[in-house]
Amino acid sequence: MEHSTKFWGYRRKDGRVGVRNHVLILPTIVCATQTANRITELVQGTVSFIHQHGCAQVGVDYEQTFRTYVGIGSNPNVYGVVVLGLGCETHQGRSVADEIARQTGKPVELVSIQDHGGTLMTIAIGAQIAARMVQEATMQRRVECDVRELIVATECGGSDACSGLSANPAVGVVSDMLVDRGGTAMLAETSEIIGAEHLLANRAVDDRVAKRVYEVIEAMEKKAILMGVDIRTGNPTPGNIKGGLSSLEEKSLGAAAKAGTRPLQELINYAERPTKNGLVWMDTPGQDIEQLTGMVAGGAQIVLFTSGRGTPTGSPIAPVIKIATNTRMFENMSDNIDMNAGTIIEGKETIQQVGSRMYDEVLQVADGKWTKSEILKQYDFGINRIGPTF
Repeated sequence: MEHSTKFWGYRRKDGRVGVRNHVLILPTIVCATQTANRITELVQGTVSFIHQHGCAQVGVDYEQTFRTYVGIGSNPNVYGVVVLGLGCETHQGRSVADEIARQTGKPVELVSIQDHGGTLMTIAIGAQIAARMVQEATMQRRVECDVRELIVATECGGSDACSGLSANPAVGVVSDMLVDRGGTAMLAETSEIIGAEHLLANRAVDDRVAKRVYEVIEAMEKKAILMGVDIRTGNPTPGNIKGGLSSLEEKSLGAAAKAGTRPLQELINYAERPTKNGLVWMDTPGQDIEQLTGMVAGGAQIVLFTSGRGTPTGSPIAPVIKIATNTRMFENMSDNIDMNAGTIIEGKETIQQVGSRMYDEVLQVADGKWTKSEILKQYDFGINRIGPTF
């Protein structure tokens, strides 16, 4: 069966392609998140999110949060950004706004609560700017693009005994199809690759990437040991156990299946943009929201998210395609789940057939089809923290 390699997307000034055309209200400090949400309530076509970051962060923790803010604003699904700061925070809004504009050339403006006379004036000024940007954004038309310009993030959360047998291998088929057509598939969840790291290291394009695989696994394990936990021998979360998983290794073998079978091109840091097409791995924690945020900040335009237990998780700027590993959960959480891979367990479809169906869904979403998390405005956001808050 022939599958399309084309979709209709928004060409940005930096050459990248978006599948959505959002105006983002980006709060750089927790104190500004409520004000940002008020602006989104007033201005249709804008999105924002609640978070707890942006102040009293230092060193590499500061740098990673800054990189994530910039990456979210720079994502090609965003037409323009209103950066919203307080004024006295560590992560100064001006620095974030300038870096997004420098990297992308897209419209970026700064509003500060302290500099603009408080909450009410800031809402008014921010809404005026956002309304102008939205009107400009609506004038941009979709153009024909190639799948090689897509970065598709892969994720699994609330896994069960079916994850490694149905949805995750089917996502692996999508990963291979994307890579074979010149696109990029992104793996994450370093803590959930522990026990299966050798399988990915064996597929590394060179010794340097293979060495990096073992380095990030070792670093993740050391973090856990510092807290008195040996996660390699520990069990998954209560939900995973209830779903039929007995160990982290069992979960890891299933999680690694999302990576398909193609060579691993590179292993990048949290919220970094890939430098190569093909299969890439971003070093993220296993926590759903934090890994999702990191991959979108790294430029992923679409996310494939498998679940056996069910989760409403979404993103403010990237459509998240939810895939059930079993039919029972798909029917129980039909408000949240887009696709069912439980047909593999039932013997009604093969892994290849479901993977092909997912690939077609990716292109339909890239063309503009809304996912259920978008329809429900499930705008989740959380940054992986490296160090303590001071």
